[in-house]
Amino acid sequence: MDDSERSRIAVAGASGLIGSALVRSLTADGHEVVRLVRRAPSGADEVRWDPGAGRVDAAGLEGCDAVVNLAGAGVGDHRWTEEYKARIRDSRVRGTRALAEAVASLERPVRVFVNGSAIGFYGETGGRPVDESAPAGEGFLPSVCVEWEGAAAPVREAGVRTVFARTGLVVARHGGAWARLFPLFRAGLGGRLGDGSQYWSFVALHDEVAAIRHLLARDDLSGPFNLTAPHPLTNREITEAMGRVLHRPTPFAVPAPVLRAVLGEMSGDVLGSARVLPARLLESGFRFAFPGIDEAIRAAR
Repeated sequence: MDDSERSRIAVAGASGLIGSALVRSLTADGHEVVRLVRRAPSGADEVRWDPGAGRVDAAGLEGCDAVVNLAGAGVGDHRWTEEYKARIRDSRVRGTRALAEAVASLERPVRVFVNGSAIGFYGETGGRPVDESAPAGEGFLPSVCVEWEGAAAPVREAGVRTVFARTGLVVARHGGAWARLFPLFRAGLGGRLGDGSQYWSFVALHDEVAAIRHLLARDDLSGPFNLTAPHPLTNREITEAMGRVLHRPTPFAVPAPVLRAVLGEMSGDVLGSARVLPARLLESGFRFAFPGIDEAIRAAR
Protein backbone atom coordinates (compact mmCIF):
# COMPACT_ATOMS: atom_id res chain seq x y z
CA MET A 1 0.00 0.00 0.00
CA ASP A 2 1.72 3.15 -1.24
CA ASP A 3 1.60 5.79 1.50
CA SER A 4 1.88 8.54 -1.12
CA GLU A 5 -1.44 7.52 -2.73
CA ARG A 6 -4.79 8.37 -1.18
CA SER A 7 -6.15 5.30 0.59
CA ARG A 8 -9.33 4.36 2.46
CA ILE A 9 -8.41 3.04 5.89
CA ALA A 10 -10.78 1.71 8.56
CA VAL A 11 -9.74 2.21 12.19
CA ALA A 12 -11.21 0.45 15.22
CA GLY A 13 -10.32 2.15 18.49
CA ALA A 14 -10.16 5.53 16.73
CA SER A 15 -11.04 7.45 19.90
CA GLY A 16 -8.19 6.02 21.97
CA LEU A 17 -4.75 7.51 22.56
CA ILE A 18 -3.03 5.80 19.62
CA GLY A 19 -6.09 5.59 17.39
CA SER A 20 -6.92 9.29 17.58
CA ALA A 21 -3.30 10.26 16.86
CA LEU A 22 -3.22 7.85 13.91
CA VAL A 23 -6.47 9.24 12.49
CA ARG A 24 -5.14 12.81 12.72
CA SER A 25 -1.94 11.80 10.94
CA LEU A 26 -3.72 9.92 8.14
CA THR A 27 -6.33 12.59 7.47
CA ALA A 28 -3.68 15.34 7.49
CA ASP A 29 -2.00 13.52 4.60
CA GLY A 30 -5.23 13.22 2.63
CA HIS A 31 -6.20 9.63 3.38
CA GLU A 32 -9.87 8.75 3.90
CA VAL A 33 -10.47 7.31 7.37
CA VAL A 34 -13.49 5.21 8.29
CA ARG A 35 -14.07 4.95 12.05
CA LEU A 36 -15.72 1.92 13.62
CA VAL A 37 -18.23 3.12 16.22
CA ARG A 38 -20.52 1.40 18.72
CA ARG A 39 -23.45 3.78 18.10
CA ALA A 40 -25.51 4.54 15.03
CA PRO A 41 -23.17 6.01 12.35
CA SER A 42 -23.54 9.76 11.84
CA GLY A 43 -21.96 9.85 8.39
CA ALA A 44 -20.32 7.91 5.58
CA ASP A 45 -17.03 7.95 7.47
CA GLU A 46 -18.40 5.72 10.27
CA VAL A 47 -19.23 2.01 10.41
CA ARG A 48 -21.29 0.36 13.15
CA TRP A 49 -19.85 -2.49 15.15
CA ASP A 50 -20.45 -4.21 18.48
CA PRO A 51 -17.20 -5.95 19.46
CA GLY A 52 -18.72 -7.46 22.60
CA ALA A 53 -21.46 -9.14 20.60
CA GLY A 54 -19.13 -9.97 17.72
CA ARG A 55 -21.03 -7.93 15.12
CA VAL A 56 -19.60 -5.72 12.37
CA ASP A 57 -21.34 -4.00 9.47
CA ALA A 58 -19.09 -5.60 6.87
CA ALA A 59 -20.75 -3.72 4.02
CA GLY A 60 -19.34 -0.48 5.42
CA LEU A 61 -15.82 -1.85 5.02
CA GLU A 62 -16.16 -2.52 1.29
CA GLY A 63 -13.68 -0.45 -0.67
CA CYS A 64 -11.20 -0.12 2.19
CA ASP A 65 -7.52 -0.61 1.40
CA ALA A 66 -6.51 -1.30 4.99
CA VAL A 67 -7.97 -2.01 8.42
CA VAL A 68 -6.27 -1.08 11.70
CA ASN A 69 -7.63 -2.63 14.89
CA LEU A 70 -6.59 -0.81 18.08
CA ALA A 71 -9.72 -1.48 20.14
CA GLY A 72 -9.72 -2.93 23.65
CA ALA A 73 -10.49 -2.07 27.27
CA GLY A 74 -7.70 -0.17 29.03
CA VAL A 75 -5.27 -2.43 30.88
CA GLY A 76 -4.41 0.19 33.49
CA ASP A 77 -7.83 1.78 33.88
CA HIS A 78 -9.16 -0.38 36.72
CA ARG A 79 -8.07 -2.79 39.40
CA TRP A 80 -7.83 -6.29 37.96
CA THR A 81 -10.88 -8.00 39.37
CA GLU A 82 -11.87 -11.25 37.69
CA GLU A 83 -14.70 -9.36 36.01
CA TYR A 84 -12.41 -6.68 34.61
CA LYS A 85 -9.81 -9.23 33.49
CA ALA A 86 -12.58 -10.90 31.49
CA ARG A 87 -13.41 -7.52 29.97
CA ILE A 88 -9.77 -6.93 28.99
CA ARG A 89 -9.63 -10.31 27.29
CA ASP A 90 -13.07 -10.33 25.67
CA SER A 91 -12.86 -6.77 24.31
CA ARG A 92 -9.73 -7.77 22.39
CA VAL A 93 -10.42 -11.35 21.40
CA ARG A 94 -14.10 -11.06 20.46
CA GLY A 95 -13.63 -7.72 18.73
CA THR A 96 -10.63 -8.93 16.73
CA ARG A 97 -12.33 -12.15 15.70
CA ALA A 98 -15.47 -10.31 14.57
CA LEU A 99 -13.48 -7.74 12.62
CA ALA A 100 -11.23 -10.39 11.06
CA GLU A 101 -14.25 -12.42 9.95
CA ALA A 102 -15.87 -9.31 8.47
CA VAL A 103 -12.72 -8.40 6.57
CA ALA A 104 -12.30 -11.97 5.32
CA SER A 105 -15.85 -11.86 3.91
CA LEU A 106 -15.34 -8.77 1.75
CA GLU A 107 -15.79 -9.10 -2.01
CA ARG A 108 -12.80 -6.83 -2.55
CA PRO A 109 -10.09 -7.84 -0.07
CA VAL A 110 -8.19 -5.20 1.87
CA ARG A 111 -4.46 -5.14 1.27
CA VAL A 112 -3.38 -5.16 4.90
CA PHE A 113 -4.79 -5.79 8.37
CA VAL A 114 -2.83 -4.25 11.25
CA ASN A 115 -3.91 -5.71 14.58
CA GLY A 116 -2.98 -4.17 17.89
CA SER A 117 -1.04 -6.25 20.40
CA ALA A 118 1.35 -5.49 23.24
CA ILE A 119 4.78 -6.30 24.60
CA GLY A 120 2.86 -7.97 27.40
CA PHE A 121 3.14 -10.94 25.00
CA TYR A 122 6.63 -11.64 26.41
CA GLY A 123 5.73 -11.44 30.09
CA GLU A 124 8.53 -11.03 32.62
CA THR A 125 11.94 -10.91 30.90
CA GLY A 126 14.09 -9.53 33.72
CA GLY A 127 17.29 -8.02 32.34
CA ARG A 128 17.24 -10.35 29.32
CA PRO A 129 16.56 -8.51 26.05
CA VAL A 130 13.97 -10.12 23.78
CA ASP A 131 12.88 -9.48 20.20
CA GLU A 132 10.11 -10.84 17.99
CA SER A 133 11.72 -14.30 17.88
CA ALA A 134 11.04 -14.84 21.61
CA PRO A 135 8.13 -17.07 22.66
CA ALA A 136 5.16 -15.90 24.68
CA GLY A 137 5.64 -15.55 28.40
CA GLU A 138 3.47 -16.87 31.20
CA GLY A 139 0.64 -15.14 33.05
CA PHE A 140 -2.48 -13.17 32.33
CA LEU A 141 -1.20 -10.57 29.84
CA PRO A 142 0.83 -13.02 27.72
CA SER A 143 -2.20 -15.32 27.48
CA VAL A 144 -4.40 -12.37 26.42
CA CYS A 145 -1.90 -11.33 23.74
CA VAL A 146 -1.67 -14.88 22.37
CA GLU A 147 -5.46 -15.11 22.07
CA TRP A 148 -5.68 -11.55 20.74
CA GLU A 149 -3.28 -12.27 17.89
CA GLY A 150 -4.79 -15.69 17.30
CA ALA A 151 -8.23 -14.15 16.82
CA ALA A 152 -6.98 -12.57 13.58
CA ALA A 153 -6.69 -16.03 11.99
CA PRO A 154 -9.68 -15.59 9.61
CA VAL A 155 -8.10 -12.65 7.85
CA ARG A 156 -4.70 -14.35 7.61
CA GLU A 157 -6.32 -17.48 6.20
CA ALA A 158 -8.06 -15.28 3.62
CA GLY A 159 -4.61 -14.29 2.32
CA VAL A 160 -4.58 -10.73 3.65
CA ARG A 161 -1.21 -9.40 4.80
CA THR A 162 -1.50 -9.32 8.58
CA VAL A 163 0.70 -7.38 11.00
CA PHE A 164 0.74 -7.51 14.81
CA ALA A 165 1.85 -4.24 16.40
CA ARG A 166 3.21 -5.18 19.84
CA THR A 167 3.23 -1.79 21.50
CA GLY A 168 5.26 -0.76 24.54
CA LEU A 169 4.58 2.00 27.09
CA VAL A 170 3.54 5.03 25.05
CA VAL A 171 5.05 8.33 26.22
CA ALA A 172 2.18 10.80 25.87
CA ARG A 173 0.79 13.69 27.90
CA HIS A 174 -2.86 12.71 27.48
CA GLY A 175 -3.93 9.09 27.75
CA GLY A 176 -2.14 5.88 28.62
CA ALA A 177 0.00 5.15 31.66
CA TRP A 178 2.31 8.12 31.10
CA ALA A 179 -0.55 10.58 31.46
CA ARG A 180 -0.69 9.59 35.13
CA LEU A 181 3.03 10.17 35.59
CA PHE A 182 3.29 13.70 34.23
CA PRO A 183 1.10 15.40 36.91
CA LEU A 184 2.92 13.60 39.71
CA PHE A 185 6.36 14.56 38.46
CA ARG A 186 5.34 18.15 37.72
CA ALA A 187 4.15 18.39 41.33
CA GLY A 188 7.50 17.10 42.57
CA LEU A 189 5.91 13.88 43.77
CA GLY A 190 7.41 11.51 41.23
CA GLY A 191 9.72 8.67 42.09
CA ARG A 192 10.74 5.15 41.24
CA LEU A 193 8.36 2.23 41.60
CA GLY A 194 9.66 -0.60 43.73
CA ASP A 195 13.45 -0.81 43.57
CA GLY A 196 13.42 0.74 40.09
CA SER A 197 15.45 -2.05 38.49
CA GLN A 198 12.65 -3.25 36.20
CA TYR A 199 12.97 -2.43 32.51
CA TRP A 200 10.33 -0.27 30.83
CA SER A 201 10.17 -0.51 27.05
CA PHE A 202 8.79 2.86 25.96
CA VAL A 203 7.90 4.53 22.68
CA ALA A 204 7.06 8.15 21.85
CA LEU A 205 3.51 8.61 20.56
CA HIS A 206 4.90 10.21 17.39
CA ASP A 207 7.03 7.13 16.69
CA GLU A 208 4.15 4.77 17.50
CA VAL A 209 2.00 6.39 14.82
CA ALA A 210 4.89 6.60 12.35
CA ALA A 211 5.64 2.90 12.89
CA ILE A 212 2.03 1.88 12.23
CA ARG A 213 2.04 3.93 9.03
CA HIS A 214 5.33 2.30 8.05
CA LEU A 215 3.75 -1.14 8.55
CA LEU A 216 0.70 -0.10 6.53
CA ALA A 217 2.79 1.15 3.63
CA ARG A 218 5.28 -1.70 3.28
CA ASP A 219 3.74 -4.58 1.35
CA ASP A 220 6.65 -6.87 2.27
CA LEU A 221 6.08 -6.71 6.05
CA SER A 222 3.89 -9.11 8.01
CA GLY A 223 3.77 -10.88 11.36
CA PRO A 224 4.81 -9.43 14.74
CA PHE A 225 6.66 -6.15 15.17
CA ASN A 226 7.72 -4.65 18.51
CA LEU A 227 6.81 -0.96 18.62
CA THR A 228 9.29 0.16 21.25
CA ALA A 229 12.24 2.55 21.25
CA PRO A 230 15.63 0.92 20.53
CA HIS A 231 17.03 1.25 24.06
CA PRO A 232 14.75 0.18 26.94
CA LEU A 233 15.62 1.72 30.30
CA THR A 234 15.02 0.82 33.91
CA ASN A 235 12.29 2.50 35.91
CA ARG A 236 15.03 4.21 37.94
CA GLU A 237 16.61 5.66 34.80
CA ILE A 238 13.24 6.83 33.48
CA THR A 239 12.44 8.41 36.85
CA GLU A 240 15.71 10.34 36.69
CA ALA A 241 14.93 11.44 33.12
CA MET A 242 11.47 12.69 34.10
CA GLY A 243 12.98 14.77 36.86
CA ARG A 244 15.73 16.04 34.60
CA VAL A 245 13.46 17.09 31.73
CA LEU A 246 10.70 18.53 33.93
CA HIS A 247 13.20 20.18 36.32
CA ARG A 248 11.67 18.58 39.39
CA PRO A 249 13.12 16.55 42.26
CA THR A 250 12.31 12.83 42.37
CA PRO A 251 12.75 12.04 46.06
CA PHE A 252 9.97 9.55 46.51
CA ALA A 253 9.81 5.82 45.99
CA VAL A 254 6.75 3.62 46.17
CA PRO A 255 7.66 0.33 47.88
CA ALA A 256 6.62 -2.85 46.12
CA PRO A 257 4.35 -4.03 49.00
CA VAL A 258 2.39 -0.75 48.81
CA LEU A 259 1.94 -1.11 45.05
CA ARG A 260 0.71 -4.66 45.50
CA ALA A 261 -1.75 -3.56 48.17
CA VAL A 262 -3.10 -0.70 46.05
CA LEU A 263 -3.04 -2.25 42.59
CA GLY A 264 -3.52 -5.93 43.35
CA GLU A 265 -2.56 -8.28 40.50
CA MET A 266 -1.94 -5.34 38.16
CA SER A 267 1.11 -4.42 40.27
CA GLY A 268 2.91 -7.28 38.56
CA ASP A 269 2.70 -5.36 35.30
CA VAL A 270 4.13 -2.22 36.95
CA LEU A 271 6.89 -4.01 38.84
CA GLY A 272 7.63 -6.53 36.11
CA SER A 273 10.57 -6.12 33.77
CA ALA A 274 10.19 -6.18 29.98
CA ARG A 275 13.37 -5.45 28.04
CA VAL A 276 11.91 -5.56 24.53
CA LEU A 277 13.79 -4.63 21.35
CA PRO A 278 12.28 -3.53 17.99
CA ALA A 279 14.55 -5.78 15.93
CA ARG A 280 12.25 -6.33 12.93
CA LEU A 281 11.20 -2.68 12.79
CA LEU A 282 14.83 -1.54 12.63
CA GLU A 283 15.68 -4.24 10.07
CA SER A 284 12.86 -2.93 7.87
CA GLY A 285 14.52 0.48 7.73
CA PHE A 286 12.31 2.36 10.17
CA ARG A 287 13.99 5.30 11.87
CA PHE A 288 12.84 6.67 15.22
CA ALA A 289 12.36 10.42 15.54
CA PHE A 290 12.60 10.21 19.35
CA PRO A 291 14.73 7.17 20.21
CA GLY A 292 15.85 8.40 23.66
CA ILE A 293 13.75 8.90 26.77
CA ASP A 294 14.65 12.57 27.27
CA GLU A 295 13.55 13.50 23.75
CA ALA A 296 10.42 11.34 24.03
CA ILE A 297 9.44 13.15 27.24
CA ARG A 298 10.12 16.56 25.69
CA ALA A 299 7.99 15.64 22.67
CA ALA A 300 5.11 14.70 24.99
CA ARG A 301 5.18 17.47 27.53
